[in-house]
Amino acid sequence: MKLVVFGATGGTGRQIVLQALEHGHEVTAIVRNREAVSIDHERLEVIQGDVLSQSSFSPWISGKDAVLSALGVNHRRPTTVYSEGTGNMLKAMQSSGVRRLVCLSSAGLEIPSDTPLMQRIVIRLVIQKMYRHAYEDMSRMEKLVRRSGIDWTVIRPPRLTDGAKTGTYRVAYNQPLSKARGISRGNLADYMIQSISDSASFQTIVDISM
Repeated sequence: MKLVVFGATGGTGRQIVLQALEHGHEVTAIVRNREAVSIDHERLEVIQGDVLSQSSFSPWISGKDAVLSALGVNHRRPTTVYSEGTGNMLKAMQSSGVRRLVCLSSAGLEIPSDTPLMQRIVIRLVIQKMYRHAYEDMSRMEKLVRRSGIDWTVIRPPRLTDGAKTGTYRVAYNQPLSKARGISRGNLADYMIQSISDSASFQTIVDISM
């Protein structure tokens, strides 16, 4: 397949690029800083672009099979990277006829009903407050994606680790995943790539964990 990857310089994005290349796909990575991409491959094209500026990347969406987004922020300030950035992706995809989007959100948006009381209190009063701005923007992003009419998948991982890819993990469609503890970026990237052609995940919120 011909894939476009956003957030390719982050931990998960790098795994997506590496694994996509291993699978034989052609990858176009849209990044703000080309020098931050250390991967060199004949099937990798690195394009300097800003997700907040649709015109900077739109020409490279046309003709692709899917868009994968591993966008993220490394601060706790108010942000529109998720909603505005993904909104720009959707506009570029719709104008060029690309229908498949796989993007990341967070399991922190919802608390599973079987979560122990003390853990529920920590999530509600500490984690959700600490990352309030990011979660608010992820929620806006999810609403945009749901209304897009394309073949989307929104993945909500819990805590991410740098563990190895094992190919073993659990997923739940359109419902919180019980006992979600964490997942390696390698396994998350593996699922993102596998889900591209999985019609069962189309227009679906997917929770994932080890």
